[in-house]
Amino acid sequence: MVKNGIDHILDYAHLFQGKRLGLITTPTGITSEFVSTIQILQENFNLTALFSPEHGVRGDQAAGAMVETYTDPLTGVPVYSLYRKDSKRMTPDMLDQVDMVVYDIQDIGVRYYTFIYTMLYALEDCAKAGKEFVVLDRVNPLGGVTVEGNVLKPGYESFIGNYPLCARYGLTAGEVALMANEQQGWKGKLHVVPCEGWERSMLFPQTGQTWVHPSLGIPRFETALVYSGTCLFEGTNLSEGRGTTFPFEIIGAPFIEAERLAVEMNGKGLPGVRFRPVFFKPTTSKFEGELCGGVQLYVTDHRSFRPLETGVTLMYTVKQNYEEFAYLPPLKEGSRPFIDLLCGDKLYREAADLTAMLEQFREESRSFALAKQEYHLYS
Repeated sequence: MVKNGIDHILDYAHLFQGKRLGLITTPTGITSEFVSTIQILQENFNLTALFSPEHGVRGDQAAGAMVETYTDPLTGVPVYSLYRKDSKRMTPDMLDQVDMVVYDIQDIGVRYYTFIYTMLYALEDCAKAGKEFVVLDRVNPLGGVTVEGNVLKPGYESFIGNYPLCARYGLTAGEVALMANEQQGWKGKLHVVPCEGWERSMLFPQTGQTWVHPSLGIPRFETALVYSGTCLFEGTNLSEGRGTTFPFEIIGAPFIEAERLAVEMNGKGLPGVRFRPVFFKPTTSKFEGELCGGVQLYVTDHRSFRPLETGVTLMYTVKQNYEEFAYLPPLKEGSRPFIDLLCGDKLYREAADLTAMLEQFREESRSFALAKQEYHLYS
């Protein structure tokens, strides 16, 4: 079975001994035996602080909910929030509590997922403060070969996209940290405890690991696989399936004709995926309690499936066939529409030619795939 960094952390004990450690983690920060990274660090080293991203270190916070500073009841260690309304950054007071910050969170390899920016913000803050930073690396469940989508453009930065990555970037968290640290000129004291036995061609089912959902909206590997395409619907007036048992695998709205949309999408012959007409009533989020028509995505071939291109094609198909379709307005006055932040560009709203846009995305992803090879830790 493939091992993550935490599974052999004691081989790197010299990095941590004699230092006050702060840990950024969530419930995915566990060994293959389900022992938490919090427990490992407390029992073997000097754990003096926990730092909480979105959802909390114990996973008890809802998506988007602000996290307050508190004391962890299981360890007595103070928990400092990195997901505050006014800032997502580490403060000087927080950094005064530690000599080294350790990061251990399961990533899903998609640009619009907040944990990766919690890591990069913390790395930059530690670099400025002269603190060491360690990534306990984990596998990329989507593999390290396939890259999809465009690269985020200047002026479109947000907490769901703050670094020029492709939508599906084909790097582990440790590799992203190495890339950013060098390209942004942070010159942080960065260490990566690597995975063992992972090869870039491996998708999560090939690792032998057990899936632990990184957030409530990603309950299984198949959800993570479709997410890079269907998360885009969060920027539209269609339900992305939140409030159902298949978030991001079901897309729809009260105005969608389920059978018609399924037939049209299946007729496009997209690789590795089929569409089934569905009806659903979300229990939360968009259209709560309303009957929606839509489609459920079934991935038939993990290798050939291209989630980003599938999601964009589905969005444009709905846009062309339903006058009720709309992009959501900006979350606050003066900001960009949410769809632009997801895209890292204005193309989804303004591009008229889907084929030309997807070809532009392919060209950008080819260039990114070549550039990222310099930071590969795995063959």
